[in-house]
Amino acid sequence: MKKSGVEVSGLRVVRGGTEVLHELTFAISPGEVTGLLGPSGCGKTTLMRAIVGVQRIAGGTVLVFGERAGAATLRSRIGYVTQAVSVYDDLTVEENLRFFASVLGIDHGRVPHYIGLVDLDAERGKVVSRLSGGQRSRVSLAVALLGEPELIVLDEPTVGLDPVLRQELWRTFHRLADEGAAVLVSSHVMDEANRCDRLLLMREGRIIADDSPDGLLAKTGAEDIEAAFLDLVAEVAS
Repeated sequence: MKKSGVEVSGLRVVRGGTEVLHELTFAISPGEVTGLLGPSGCGKTTLMRAIVGVQRIAGGTVLVFGERAGAATLRSRIGYVTQAVSVYDDLTVEENLRFFASVLGIDHGRVPHYIGLVDLDAERGKVVSRLSGGQRSRVSLAVALLGEPELIVLDEPTVGLDPVLRQELWRTFHRLADEGAAVLVSSHVMDEANRCDRLLLMREGRIIADDSPDGLLAKTGAEDIEAAFLDLVAEVAS
């Protein structure tokens, strides 16, 4: 049996008096890239927030490496990239990474490695506020990868990126998983599903499928993941 990096059991989240996550149960294993796919508004971000411990939950449990999500001891073990850029606009790319490296106690000599990892060598001396949206998102990703966290949670990290860079980032995600990290990547773009080892398909706050891409296609008989998703939605609704 694979060791679980994340174990979610009976998770419920209520916001504004409305239940937005309904009794979710699943596990995420180290060494895999798990895709969390579903349309905008289905609850992906809320689920990711619960996993990293910044979302209040109404019921169930979320364990990360055997500890309750949000435990102080997990902070250095998790890298989290939100949809909103989470770096300082008035610092350069390199200054941002050096600052966060100092906070984490990481040797500044490793900073160039992470800048190169997200293909920002040419922008390293530029102030973040002058970068494009995609470049700013990559700075956030580089910061999240500092210290090589054991769990990497990425909320739509490839939005607004060109196809070549998207491909490079997916290679990076798989390399990190091959090195032992548990990688959770959300997307509402179904064509990214085939880049994942495993898929969690979400619809209206529920997990409607948990399988490999090939497993989902075999189960539904669909030609692609988008068609499989639509088949599963119809099955749930019937």
